[in-house]
Amino acid sequence: MILMNDFKAEPPELREAMLNATRRVLESGWYVLGNEVESFEKQWALACGVQRAVGVGNGMDAIEIVLRALNIGPGDEVITTSMTAFATVLAILRAGATPVLADIEPDTALLSLGSAARCISLRTKAVVLVHLYGQVRDMNAWASFCSQHGIALVEDCAQAHLAAWNGKVAGSFGAAGAYSFYPTKNLGALGDAGMVVTRNEALAQRACRLRNYGQSVRYHHPELGLNSRLDEIHAAMLAERLKWLPAFTERRCQIAKAYLSGIQNPAIEQLAAPEEEAAHVYHLFAITCEQREALQTHLQQHHVQSFIHYPIPVHHQEPCRTIQRDPMGLGASERHAATCLSLPCHPQMSDDDVAQVVAAVNGFRGG
Repeated sequence: MILMNDFKAEPPELREAMLNATRRVLESGWYVLGNEVESFEKQWALACGVQRAVGVGNGMDAIEIVLRALNIGPGDEVITTSMTAFATVLAILRAGATPVLADIEPDTALLSLGSAARCISLRTKAVVLVHLYGQVRDMNAWASFCSQHGIALVEDCAQAHLAAWNGKVAGSFGAAGAYSFYPTKNLGALGDAGMVVTRNEALAQRACRLRNYGQSVRYHHPELGLNSRLDEIHAAMLAERLKWLPAFTERRCQIAKAYLSGIQNPAIEQLAAPEEEAAHVYHLFAITCEQREALQTHLQQHHVQSFIHYPIPVHHQEPCRTIQRDPMGLGASERHAATCLSLPCHPQMSDDDVAQVVAAVNGFRGG
């Protein structure tokens, strides 16, 4: 079976480096907010082209902390997409703000600028722009839109590690970016982990307080925060995995190119190609098919695993059925949720694996 992710197939050298990193932390005797976190924060800030990075517990907390650091909370509205992991919207709710859901562009599944414009109100304070599947696209337009309306641009970079547009990396375009290092991400820990990245020193300093109970110095709490700290052991392993990230990203892009050119099936639609090669890091390679269930069964029979990202748009989740949204509806999001399917696209895949996936997809015959 060709898996969506195959951690056991990772290089032995990487595994050994991670074991050595773990040993280094154990021998240090310092397990929370120490040298490993500080070192990885600096490395990730450099990789993202920003001045500061703040390690936190997970990607959802990273979004909440950014919003709270921007003083966005009760009474404020934040525009985002319904086609995302539930954590994006949950983070807005946890910050006390009101999410407002805009529709997507059908050819990319990314947030629609036109739909976002229809969601603007006097209470709007930010847009959380999700770089879905690993795509960074049309960032000048989003920066101009947010500037024009006097609102913050917050980037959800959970799937877009090292994705770059016009030479700038995801997370460096707006007020701040929120990264997840969940194990399946392009850069993943062996558990939950996340990061806030920003060029704003004051925002970074407040994020540091908020992640640690609102503590400024030991036992002094000028505000109410939360417990969301990147662990030393995760930071040490992420630093080792970061050394492999460029090569792993290149391999993902090679696989995606093979899919883009090789998949030729009238029952399958592919999303739009990126505006430039560096702008898509293919955390996921998504296609759409009107007969998705039959296609997924067909792929399983041909030993190819596939997942759906995401089968239920946020506004159809039980706690969010009354959530505010584009007055013209979220039709494109609903259509995408009903037809999208993600194919394996991880760096441990061989050329034979890729050819097998292409053949399986091309061999599907719809009714």
